[in-house]
Amino acid sequence: MAKQKHIVVLSASAGAGHVRAAQALCETAALEFPDLKLTHIDVLDLVPSTFRKLYFDGYLKVIEKAPLLWAYLYQHTDKPARESKISSIRKQIERLNTRKLYAEIDKLDPDAIVCTHFLAPELLSRRIRKGHRVAPVFVQVTDFDVHALWIQPHMRGYFVANEEIAWRTAQRGIEANTIHVTGIPISPQFLHKLDRFTCAREVGLDPSITTLLVMAGGAGVGGVETLVERLAAIDQKFQIVALAGKNEKLLAKLQSVARKYPAKVFPMGFTRTIERLMKSTDIAVTKPGGLTTSECLAMGLPMIVVAPIPGQEERNADYLLESGVALKANDADALEYKLARLMSAPEKLADMRKRMGDIAKPDAAARVLSIISRTLTAS
Repeated sequence: MAKQKHIVVLSASAGAGHVRAAQALCETAALEFPDLKLTHIDVLDLVPSTFRKLYFDGYLKVIEKAPLLWAYLYQHTDKPARESKISSIRKQIERLNTRKLYAEIDKLDPDAIVCTHFLAPELLSRRIRKGHRVAPVFVQVTDFDVHALWIQPHMRGYFVANEEIAWRTAQRGIEANTIHVTGIPISPQFLHKLDRFTCAREVGLDPSITTLLVMAGGAGVGGVETLVERLAAIDQKFQIVALAGKNEKLLAKLQSVARKYPAKVFPMGFTRTIERLMKSTDIAVTKPGGLTTSECLAMGLPMIVVAPIPGQEERNADYLLESGVALKANDADALEYKLARLMSAPEKLADMRKRMGDIAKPDAAARVLSIISRTLTAS
């Protein structure tokens, strides 16, 4: 039996999607690729706590408190330019805080590295340029867009969501034959063929009633609990499943709303079977993150996207709207109107589901691992 190839997957917990993509690759390898052994590392687990707090909290504070600043930064850094003094200082700070990461990679001595966040490709590209021995590095872009921060020299390959992003990546100087259209990796759970009625009954929902899955609040639409209460007040027959994730304070607020609308609002905390919940519902109200929307596509769940983060989420929303699989609500009034429009037009929902089937790539993780396996075998 051939020796397993060891692949290190590097994510960064600045946004949950990067970590979930890495986990999807690991889960898929364990199920389908006995020739591959994957080790997942969150880069921010191997840096000093002060750097982690600055990187993670700084990102969250900017997108929450100053979205226009984030929009400016996203646009400003998405242009090829000579290295600025600020960029030089940033790289020096990163270099001083990531020595433990390099030591861990050297210790593991992998056959290949896959990056699901743009921090690691930049660090590894610099290391390769300086003559250090580094295993072949692959980059998995986790949005329906590609930003300049993802584009680094010396990478063995790029995995992207669709043909347009492949073309745009090549326009930025990456060799076309190293760019692969795979989709964005999601958990293999989303490959299961599920029955809506069975899944709805499992979570206590009436499968004969239109059901919303609310996964987001934000600027313009209010917090999740405010949004859910406004929707619940609509004089129309439907159910709302409202997700709080691991946020116990939010869950308590949603439970308070549910007491006012006991037959209409169903709050839920963290779940490991989100695919079954998605299959139970008819419309998702969600922020347009790359992973969440890829999961909705896999489950044929039409979306109303709300409160996109300027930059990557806005571009994700553009792709979904152009593809005819989502509507966009810029504020709570628009959300209420577009929800009513969808609920009164079953043929529109059916068309959206059909279009989703044309662009969904639920097997993206397996596509990525197949390409890496073939590449390593051929080396």
